[in-house]
Amino acid sequence: MRDAYHEELDSLTDKLVEMTRLVRSAISRATTALLDADLQLAESVISRDEVVNAVFDDIETSIFDLMARQQPVAVDLRMVVTGLRMATNLERMGDLAVHVAKVARLRHPDSAIPPEMRSTIVQMGQIAENLVTKAGSCVASRDVESAMELDQDDDAMDRLHRRLFKDILAKDWQHGVEPAIDITLIGRYYERYADHAVHVAESVVYMVTGSRPADRV
Repeated sequence: MRDAYHEELDSLTDKLVEMTRLVRSAISRATTALLDADLQLAESVISRDEVVNAVFDDIETSIFDLMARQQPVAVDLRMVVTGLRMATNLERMGDLAVHVAKVARLRHPDSAIPPEMRSTIVQMGQIAENLVTKAGSCVASRDVESAMELDQDDDAMDRLHRRLFKDILAKDWQHGVEPAIDITLIGRYYERYADHAVHVAESVVYMVTGSRPADRV
């Protein structure tokens, strides 16, 4: 009976890791759709969000079932509680990738990104992918030290986010109000995506240690 119980806990971890893979693919494809004005790719990101939501629903159902049947305690209780928190953050990351794709769809056949800002968006997309990949690895391995590094890793995204605002507010900005709004929203989507990846890592730290990352500094 206990073996079956722990198999269910292992299955929960596997599903969370699968969610990290799904939302990593989503932000990667959304970035490409945004930069290349690829309508078909943007539509695929939007439609495949249903897969992310289905995994989230499965995790939520599994957690409620585990809590009702097994009444977990100690580390196991932290795992199921933080598992739901991690799944919620990952589901939101999928939504943010969809928001990026919707901007690409809205501006098609044009690109929403001015040529001089493309490199910044490319970097933001790469950082977003790296953060969620590392978060997924931390979920799978329960590596506290790596999980605690994500907060510093996120600093690079924050710097790029600030760069976008600097470019938009520059005196030589020539693209008008609509592109400025697009860039503002896009920057926010990437910045929030990165923040949610950090929250996933923080949940790993709490799950393993029973303390928040701030308490361990």
